Amino acid sequence: MSVVSRFAPSPTGYLHVGGARTALYAWLVARAAGGKFLLRIEDTDRERSTQEAIDAIFAGMKWLGLDWDEEPIYQTQRFARYGELIEQLMGEDKAYKCYCSQERLETMREEQMAAGLKARYDGKCRNLTAAEHAEKADQPFVIRFRNPQEGSVVFDDHVRGRIEIANTELDDLIIARTGGTPTYNFCVVVDDWDMGITHVVRGEDHINNTPRQINILRALGAPLPEYAHVAMILGDDGKKLSKRHGAVSVTEYRDNGYLPEAVLNYLVRLGWSHGDQEVFSREEMIQYFKLSDINKAASAFNTEKLNWLNQHYMKTLPAEQVAAELLWHFDNLGVSTEDGPALVDVVKLQAERVKTLKEMAEISSYFYAPVTGFEANAAQKHLRPVAKNVLVDIQQRLKALTEWTTENIQASIQATCAALEVGMGKVGMPLRVAVTGGGNSPALDATLALIPQATVVARISLALEFINSREEQS
Repeated sequence: MSVVSRFAPSPTGYLHVGGARTALYAWLVARAAGGKFLLRIEDTDRERSTQEAIDAIFAGMKWLGLDWDEEPIYQTQRFARYGELIEQLMGEDKAYKCYCSQERLETMREEQMAAGLKARYDGKCRNLTAAEHAEKADQPFVIRFRNPQEGSVVFDDHVRGRIEIANTELDDLIIARTGGTPTYNFCVVVDDWDMGITHVVRGEDHINNTPRQINILRALGAPLPEYAHVAMILGDDGKKLSKRHGAVSVTEYRDNGYLPEAVLNYLVRLGWSHGDQEVFSREEMIQYFKLSDINKAASAFNTEKLNWLNQHYMKTLPAEQVAAELLWHFDNLGVSTEDGPALVDVVKLQAERVKTLKEMAEISSYFYAPVTGFEANAAQKHLRPVAKNVLVDIQQRLKALTEWTTENIQASIQATCAALEVGMGKVGMPLRVAVTGGGNSPALDATLALIPQATVVARISLALEFINSREEQS
């Protein structure tokens, strides 16, 4: 059997991490089997569905590298097909018109709940005669599926194991609203059948829908897919993941400086494991992934773990690949990188020191943009009158270099220390603040080597002017 899986988001908002994990698991099922992974946009909720949300879903999927194999299916383009099959079920007496008003249904539910019963449709219109239908011909109606009243629905879930639901627990589901618009559960069934879906991977909140959908599939004479219902993702406080826990949109993680490899690796481990391995390449995920290895229990999101993975990938992926993602963050800050060191060199220098690419861009702007001021605390501590002689001496030595190399820069710093008989910190810290604007940077010789010689000399002059102005004010 050729495996065909799908991801079927509703375009009513961004692609959140729970949806992205579901998409990843469905994608891995297909890729591991050499099958197809399809994308379906469930946009029947016209009031809440937006093109902006569709674009955000596509952007998130593409950023994560979760490619799909055919053009996306849109449910709003398939109403004729749904209507055709609803008519077929009506003709086979597997569906019927229900004329019950909303008021009657609400009263019925209230009475059932007051009696301690499960709220469900009571079948009032299930067996109306032709004459009774004729009497109500001018009344609004919905169409309900005639659910079997005997036996059970049994299916083997890849995550949950054997699940059995008695048909007496299921009422007659509405499959078309007043006016003929098909409902979610019916559209899903038809789509999965027509798309040839063999494996449905989705959240555990859909478990209650599955027996209803199986009965409709059987009524249509359609094959049944295999199911895998994955547990939800919780915040670190044990509650369902939401915005109060931080970013939940995939694009927010991109904006916050995470690499797609880190997010994918984190998501695959958020409910699935392969031994004690923590770091997985995309190829390893495909090689090892099995639905049966998904954990039944909910998983808790841990930002510290994601940060660890992100730093790991910043350090171990090819610097050119990381640099391509870093460029986006510099552009987002409005910092041009056309003039200055190669981004790959910045990545190599800074990857050990930061957790995200956004942070890397923020602390590396001095490589490309002018230093227009100094961090208050760093200037207060290191740009003092006592530092003037140090800065003048090192400026002269750096200006005189004929080859701008890490080794020559380091030798100049050491020469200043020896000439003035001061420790490395007395030279290094004022020089660092003068050139970078702050008190933190990678190794000073390596940092300066990435900045043009003339720029370093000019920034030292600005620092000396700053010291002089402070002296005059005092």
